[in-house]
Amino acid sequence: MAERVQFSDISSPIGMFRITYLGSSVRVVDLLENGVPQTGVPNGAVRRGPPFAAASPPRQLREYFQGTRKEFDLEVEPDTASAFDRAVWKELREVPAGYTVTYGELAKRVGYPGAARAVGGAMRRNPIPIVIPCHRVVGQGGAITGFGLGLWRKRWLLDHEGAWPLRSRSAEGPRPHGQRTLDALTEPPKAGRSAKTSA
Repeated sequence: MAERVQFSDISSPIGMFRITYLGSSVRVVDLLENGVPQTGVPNGAVRRGPPFAAASPPRQLREYFQGTRKEFDLEVEPDTASAFDRAVWKELREVPAGYTVTYGELAKRVGYPGAARAVGGAMRRNPIPIVIPCHRVVGQGGAITGFGLGLWRKRWLLDHEGAWPLRSRSAEGPRPHGQRTLDALTEPPKAGRSAKTSA
């Protein structure tokens, strides 16, 4: 009997996510929030709840949010995508947690120098955020730009992964306590306080 597509809902500090998968191949990751576009699940898909099997897609996604997993050992198989988008997403998956890449640099890496805007389009069309880590793509100088799930979530994900340096003022929303940013290096010291110098 053929294996059926399954989906599971995973809670996280930044919202409830629904992951749709077939075996170890992920099809969709949706944020279940009003106002956020969702791909949805195909007809006949089976809901799976915990406990999740070891190394299964929902287990890996939950481990990521719990901080016990940095990288995903999963295949990705979006239902629709152009050859360009697939090439960009494949290259992006080579960027490890804790690191970022600019739109322009990612365009160069896939052989399309000067196609930063097209790379931005591929990020917008990504149906599998987090697993295909479009949050690791930043603007020049580390500016946090262009994330369909909300810029504050992009900043949270980067901080969760230990990415640095970042510019905290390039995104709206709450700033997690203790987030490392470029602010301390680029802003003059406040009156009455001495600037710290690095060793």
